[in-house]
Amino acid sequence: MFGLFKKKSEKDKLYEKYQKLTQEAFNLSTSNRKLSDQKTAEAEEIMKQIEAL
Repeated sequence: MFGLFKKKSEKDKLYEKYQKLTQEAFNLSTSNRKLSDQKTAEAEEIMKQIEAL
């Protein structure tokens, strides 16, 4: 209950964005391989940012 108004850290926000992009890449992998590869590359860039923190 006390964590209700707690703000998310930058690392948490980036990790959520990373998960969203990897899920989108997975969903696109069956229909549009080029777009899937692009989403995967974006997710890898975000992971590099997370590791830098």
